[in-house]
Amino acid sequence: MLRRELIEGFRTALVLGGGNALGAYHQGVCQAVLPRVEPDWFVGCSIGAVTAAILLGNPPETRLDRLREFWAETRQTDAPWIGLMPREVRARWSNLFGLHALLAGRPGLSHLRLPGLLSALPFMPPDVSLQDHGPLAAMLDRLVDWGRVNDGTVRMSLLALDIERGEEVWWDNRHDSITAQHVLAATALPPLFPPVELDGRRLWDGGLANNLPLDRVLAGELKDPWLVIASDLYSPEGDSPKSLDGSLTRAQDLGFAFQSRKRVEGLARERALWRRADPEAPSAVLAHVVHHPPAHQRSLKALDFSRSSLAQRAAQGRADAEAMLARLAQAPRDEPLAVLSNLQA
Repeated sequence: MLRRELIEGFRTALVLGGGNALGAYHQGVCQAVLPRVEPDWFVGCSIGAVTAAILLGNPPETRLDRLREFWAETRQTDAPWIGLMPREVRARWSNLFGLHALLAGRPGLSHLRLPGLLSALPFMPPDVSLQDHGPLAAMLDRLVDWGRVNDGTVRMSLLALDIERGEEVWWDNRHDSITAQHVLAATALPPLFPPVELDGRRLWDGGLANNLPLDRVLAGELKDPWLVIASDLYSPEGDSPKSLDGSLTRAQDLGFAFQSRKRVEGLARERALWRRADPEAPSAVLAHVVHHPPAHQRSLKALDFSRSSLAQRAAQGRADAEAMLARLAQAPRDEPLAVLSNLQA
């Protein structure tokens, strides 16, 4: 029987951020966390929404197997000796894997769309994306029991973005019947994938605005103390770039990582104000586990589905999460929002 609490008296939420192929890190985090506790709430956007749906859509004894199956079906084959390459050579190989996924799609996830990239040429009809990620829906329907997702036993919230209104759009299995189409909307990252229309709204990937949606759990009035375990796929820490590839990498990392940093800072201020207004306001603990990619994974890393890269991310996620879980015993229980992180600062 799984525990309901990692910190006594605290409910547990698992928040899973966006990052496409970087989401293999979530697999490792879940391998460390889920054998120890049954979360009360799954929250996800982008690849985090895919992960949440697979986890909640399967019983505890098989859900990690289904998640491994998802990544096994999407990975690109590489040579076992690729790890012996010098860093700069391996960086080019990593980008080649990413370029292949960009230009050819990934089986089970997406395929090329016409005219797609050709729409940039003169006299070609316009198009809004390079690929179509409809195949993901078929894979999810095979891997996920949507009845289990929607039975409301465990809460799940998924995020997308309304293109025309510039508003967040949330679905919650307490009052929405979530399907593969909702996950497609939550993963519709432009210009890679086209918008998904649901309920009269044209939707894109919610990670454009809120790549680690912590506020779904931690904003507003809390009824109970919460432990939020957040798996974040972009780190604000990194070297100063020395190449165009490095510049693109750091710009990508900082663009998403600072969303998370500012949100954590804002939530800390908000929780402190709630405590000031009500000294009995429940406490919260944020266990912020951040992916730090190896130096050879650069500007196209989010599209690098190579076997070695996926395995490295999963192994790192598991190690980082296990180290974080070991720190929870010393986590403050009485602060408005105590933040534990594997970031250096």
